[in-house]
Amino acid sequence: MQPDVTFIIAVYNAEETIGRAIESALAQRGVSVEIIVANDRSTDRTAAIAATFPATQVHVVTLAENSGPGGARNAALAVARGRWIAVLDADDAVLPDRMARMIARAENAGAQAVVDNIEVIGEGETRGETMFPAGRLANIREITLADFIASNRVFKSTFNFGYMKPIFERAFIEAHNLRYDEGLRIGEDYIFLASTLAKGARLVAEPAVGYIYHLRSGSISRVLELHHVTSMLEADRKFVETFELDAEARAAQARRTRSLEEARSFISLVGHIKRRSFKEIIKVALSDPVALRHLSMPIAVRLKRLMPSVTLQRSG
Repeated sequence: MQPDVTFIIAVYNAEETIGRAIESALAQRGVSVEIIVANDRSTDRTAAIAATFPATQVHVVTLAENSGPGGARNAALAVARGRWIAVLDADDAVLPDRMARMIARAENAGAQAVVDNIEVIGEGETRGETMFPAGRLANIREITLADFIASNRVFKSTFNFGYMKPIFERAFIEAHNLRYDEGLRIGEDYIFLASTLAKGARLVAEPAVGYIYHLRSGSISRVLELHHVTSMLEADRKFVETFELDAEARAAQARRTRSLEEARSFISLVGHIKRRSFKEIIKVALSDPVALRHLSMPIAVRLKRLMPSVTLQRSG
């Protein structure tokens, strides 16, 4: 019998948390589930721990080589059988009624994708805070492609839909041959959902909390580096070339692209400050003065001390 939902868990060296993630998926009420653990060549006990769960529900797929989150998720998608696909990170968890609520929300709305609210738990803590105001999510009838792009701007967005973990109707994903960009190590979730919306999927929101996001120090999603931003800009370029966007989505994309360019300049600027590269500091400051706005005060003070003869103007 076809399961209602397939959880896909891309995992690399997560022996401390993979058990919690799998247990939370197995604890879903009111729906049948299967779990695909895509082992991205872990070198710890991750695969062995996953293999201790019932093989009838938890299937471990080991990749031939380390492929990153996109490659691992694609390997899981290739063998998934559920009517719905749910992405679950190996260090996170889901609440027991999550899938039943989200599937009902999608089917009632005739939607092909659903997001819900998130509880964020800090490292070493047992309780967290809700990420999005439930009232605001309850008032959202549908999240359009333009809405989604507009909410994903670096330094600009206070209500970022990109943090949400959607579920997808598998039939829609397969009909449009949608897969994750295996070249991305950060931002692959954003491009996948944006591509789904660009193909015509309807996305609705479930205001209740269903996903538990555990913060980890050093997580790639929390440490934005220059090469990450460069990769995101390239992925966005390919996205724009691949899909025909309406005027509202194009305008939102232009604003997102500019925010990424600002982030690239800012990160470059901070790096040059740390290396005391005076010529490069001046070059970035002159080519993209908006980057100066994002400097925290201690770094701004340091910059002025390094360059006492230069008057810095903050862009308004």
